[in-house]
Amino acid sequence: MKPTQVASALRLLIRSQQPVFVWGGTGVGKSTVFRQVAASLSMDLRDVRAVLLDPVDLRGLPHINGDNRAHWCPPEFLPREGKGILFLDELNAAPALVQAACYQLVLDRKLGEYTLPDGWTVAAAGNRETDRAVTHRMPSALANRFIHLHFEPDVEDWTAWALSANIPIETVAFIRFRPALLFAFDPAKHDKSFPTPRSWEFVSRLIAQDPDPSILFDLVAGAVGEGAAAEFCGFLKIFRSLPNVDAILLAPDKAKVPTDPATLYAVCGAIARKATDQNFSRVIQYADRLPAEFSVLLVRDCIQANAALANTKAFVSWTSKHKDVLL
Repeated sequence: MKPTQVASALRLLIRSQQPVFVWGGTGVGKSTVFRQVAASLSMDLRDVRAVLLDPVDLRGLPHINGDNRAHWCPPEFLPREGKGILFLDELNAAPALVQAACYQLVLDRKLGEYTLPDGWTVAAAGNRETDRAVTHRMPSALANRFIHLHFEPDVEDWTAWALSANIPIETVAFIRFRPALLFAFDPAKHDKSFPTPRSWEFVSRLIAQDPDPSILFDLVAGAVGEGAAAEFCGFLKIFRSLPNVDAILLAPDKAKVPTDPATLYAVCGAIARKATDQNFSRVIQYADRLPAEFSVLLVRDCIQANAALANTKAFVSWTSKHKDVLL
């Protein structure tokens, strides 16, 4: 399932208080989706790293009441009021005894004397056993207590997020050009650095600091690996040699239209970040001169970056002329 589908499924499952486990590769954004879903439902997210717990940590510490009997004080990370998601991240990285300690909490919403408040739902996430991450096989009794969703990165979903999160447009344009490099992990290679949505976010932070060109490749390679870094740095040279975007928008009917796909992706990305309701008619004018697939790409990226542009006369006119290529 792509991220937007996972998010939609999570909203349904959380509202019905059905425990859910999301499986996915390292760095694909599982935790981010949980945070976004919690925010969209106006719920708290209590992030508990199961791998850091001992089996006894979940039950808490004993104490003696006035009746001279031992009772248990639940740990602070277990909620007592309100509504939210009790998120057991990296659950399958925890030892078997810790996973077994979660049985009652996941299915019965109890842990000894503790009861999970009505407004809370248990959810979990973890890496797949094929990802070479630290994992322990999940006991079948625990696995059967969850609905299991499988998270797969998606370029369109990532692009929409990246544009809204102000990820540098160079990175967005490159992933558009080389979508296979959004997530490229080969367990057989034993690489320490490889492309993931998370590592591309690292790259975005790096280039935002305008590093010295002499160390740029090594920095990017340290995040996404040498192969992806070589392609990205080559693309960056193309992107930074583009004609001025403001100049394109000042004369959209006369500005040069590139023929090279890499340059077209770069131009579309740069224009999309500059689009406003004041200049969108000129953006459309330039888009009409592009090959059909890049015209659609440019307009879609503009709308993803600024949803208000969908209400403009220019957008309505463009959609009526391009019904045959819109998806």
